[in-house]
Amino acid sequence: MSHNALSRWLSPIMAFCLSFIIITTLAPVTGIQVERQIDFWILWLLTMVILALPICYLEIALAKRSKTTALHALSSLTRDADASSKWRVVGWLAVIFIPFLAGAILNNAAQLLMVYAVPRFESNLLFVGLAILAVVISFIPRGIIVLLTALGVISSLVFANVIGTALPEWQVTPLELSEWGHATILALVASGLGLGLYSQSNLSTIQSEDVATKTALPVWIAQLFAVIAFGFFAIRTEIPAVAFILAVLAGSALLLQMAREQLAQRQTSVIVQWVILLVALFIWAIPQTSVVFNHVIVLWGLIICFIYAIFAGWIMKISHLRKSMNFSHEIFYNLWRIAVRIILPLGIIMAIIAYLGQWI
Repeated sequence: MSHNALSRWLSPIMAFCLSFIIITTLAPVTGIQVERQIDFWILWLLTMVILALPICYLEIALAKRSKTTALHALSSLTRDADASSKWRVVGWLAVIFIPFLAGAILNNAAQLLMVYAVPRFESNLLFVGLAILAVVISFIPRGIIVLLTALGVISSLVFANVIGTALPEWQVTPLELSEWGHATILALVASGLGLGLYSQSNLSTIQSEDVATKTALPVWIAQLFAVIAFGFFAIRTEIPAVAFILAVLAGSALLLQMAREQLAQRQTSVIVQWVILLVALFIWAIPQTSVVFNHVIVLWGLIICFIYAIFAGWIMKISHLRKSMNFSHEIFYNLWRIAVRIILPLGIIMAIIAYLGQWI
């Protein structure tokens, strides 16, 4: 298999694995459980079409336009749009969010480790050990880390179902506003959208493709399968828990490696790179703060997507992204633009209101 073919498959595999890991991490935080409510999953599918798909195209289009990683891209994108440099803050919000997200999934893994393997240890100490391992693993070549992540995710899914996971029956329940918030979090934050990870993983391939669909659609489909897999997954025994923890170690290492690469391409000094990465990661070791941080990560992820939608929909010039996406028909571009300018921002605002209303 050629290098380009391998690169083309890297993003969908990453999208499936990272989405599955993040969803499993955020599910208990947001109150999303494996309740198999038909109405909720229909609502989630709607958010995947009208919210996640447009921002997935957005990520690929910005990468094609800028020809570089997300953080560095904002410098040229704001110049092209004759926009204020203040818009570049979204790149910094995203790159700091990445190690913070890695900390969240490692913190969840530490809780699982304490429950299923080493109950005598404090979860904070377990987190520190896992975080150090993740930093070390982040120096392994990316292809190997993605392979390890995929093996961990697949193993956890297989063990969870072979050993036996009792799942409730499918049911129909009344729709509530909080479910829109949950569905949007699953579609956007838990899919890792707005961070530029999937375009970063195969940047050279994206540049060689004539249309954005060839890259964006496989990533989106992989995210669909990740959430479907989550619907049939629950950690109830030791073996699936250990397999999932191994997947989390590799997945968090991948996130750290990609954040470090974005900072390096932005020509940030090595000292600043490590300060950002380690502070955002190890802040999760502070006792009694994870509950607050878990809510912060949900809102932070939604805000990143919101800013990108406003920037691409209202600030950038129409011709720039039309050329980058190169849709076969003008109507598809117009539908995408309506989604990014109106539906996506309004949908995110509704999700934030629903989420805050649930916890206030």
